[in-house]
Amino acid sequence: MPTTPFSDSDELRMPLVAVAAKEAETEKLCIDEMLRKYCGEFGKWQLRHFIFTSLAWALEAFHTMVMIFADREPEWRCTATTSAACGVVGSTCEIRPDDWEWIGGRGGATVSEWGLVCGDKFKVGLVQSLFFAGCMIGAGIFGHLSDSFLGRKGSLMVVCALNAIFGCLTAFSPNYWIYVIFRLLTGFSTGGVGLCAFVLATEPIGPTKRGIAGMSTFYFFSIGIAILSAVAYIFQTWRALYIASSIPSILFVFLVIPFLSESPRWYLVRGRVTEAMKIMSNIASTNGKHLPSGVLLALDEETEVQAEAKTEALTLTYKNNNNKSLENKDAVGGSIVDVLRSPVTRIRLILMVAINFFCSVVYYGLSLNVVNLDTNLYMNVALNAVAEMPAFGITAILLDKFGRKPLAIGTMWFSGLFCLLGSLMGNVGVWKLIRMVCGILGIFGMAGTYNLLFIYTAELFPTVVRNAALGCATQAVQMGAILSPVVVVLGGWLPFAVFAVCGIVGGMFAFYLPETLNQPLYDTFSGLEAGLV
Repeated sequence: MPTTPFSDSDELRMPLVAVAAKEAETEKLCIDEMLRKYCGEFGKWQLRHFIFTSLAWALEAFHTMVMIFADREPEWRCTATTSAACGVVGSTCEIRPDDWEWIGGRGGATVSEWGLVCGDKFKVGLVQSLFFAGCMIGAGIFGHLSDSFLGRKGSLMVVCALNAIFGCLTAFSPNYWIYVIFRLLTGFSTGGVGLCAFVLATEPIGPTKRGIAGMSTFYFFSIGIAILSAVAYIFQTWRALYIASSIPSILFVFLVIPFLSESPRWYLVRGRVTEAMKIMSNIASTNGKHLPSGVLLALDEETEVQAEAKTEALTLTYKNNNNKSLENKDAVGGSIVDVLRSPVTRIRLILMVAINFFCSVVYYGLSLNVVNLDTNLYMNVALNAVAEMPAFGITAILLDKFGRKPLAIGTMWFSGLFCLLGSLMGNVGVWKLIRMVCGILGIFGMAGTYNLLFIYTAELFPTVVRNAALGCATQAVQMGAILSPVVVVLGGWLPFAVFAVCGIVGGMFAFYLPETLNQPLYDTFSGLEAGLV
């Protein structure tokens, strides 16, 4: 009987070795690596997805800034038969109710319709504070929901639909307190719009393009404010304005969201690998790229051990991975509790909450403190929105050159310095003009900080808790927004002094954050911790 170089047992083992070798050739990549190597970091697919998703920021601007026009105090005129009845007073509180009237009638604004002047003037500030309180609550809730079962796209659809409903209902408020309730509910849904839109827009973008793309989202917010000014100029009554500013949300829900894709990162961490791979294949084909069949998505910890797995492919791969390449896996979840449990993410969360709070106090405070231009309200708001855009552009250009950390420190200190100079200036003559310029430069710097903090916060936390962490940061922003009107009421040099302290201290806190420039977006806690080694 002729001899052969192989025994019977070798012949039986050969098919298994071949299958194992084939499995060992499978390339497992995280999403960032797949975007870099095969799909394209920012092609046609990402551009279309980014623009459509970021339109939600304009909707957030509508629902947030509509209060400037709806709750304004209209002009009034004296109706007394004798001029002595009105004299030279500048307040209606010193005139008999029968001796003056609102120009344009009582329906122009909530202030004129419900008499929110004199002793009831505080109610205007109360509505604003409660709106931001609703934003704070909604940001935390929808941040968690978008990380869990609702997803990014589902959460964005829910908050935009709620905004449309509550915004329209606000227009039919029969009295002040019903109006307060609907504004609180609108704030609740508005709090989730920005963070859901931001994460959904930026997660499919590669790491080298994500920074400038993320910062560009705020252009949509500023453009929304400018458009709202024109809309408010057309619809002069507050009830018509609320309906007009809510209709775009309805159109967005039915005409835009159905054409958006869910985030492949969310699919991946939820264990829905098949759906994630379909989106990645679509990205590659739309961008004119080719995604090889042997390339598969994997979580961070799976790609970390790939090299070790290859060395044992002939023995372990067949036993553990055969026929499971595209099999869906158990969802990887996380919550804010997990963020606090991890020493790495806990200190990051505390720092980002503090920095976002300080930034918000300065940004919203200066916005209220620098509205003394001698122009009409509509032009004033539009100019303020346009003035922020250069800050967005400059920080977007410098973001990938100098990094997130130096830019955050620099912009906050830039703002803090000019706020400090503003606190030292008088409020008469030329010094009043210099103080106004200091305020404008202060908000210019803080607008840049406000812009980059979103992308910086998103890059500091893994996918499983990214929206939850952004929700906490957004809550801190709303807390600062609630406090800022109180600071402005202090008057004199004190508001500038408080803004200066917030800017300088916030910049000092940023020193303790790590740099995230060109770093991958980690999917899990273990991947994040492994990347720090």
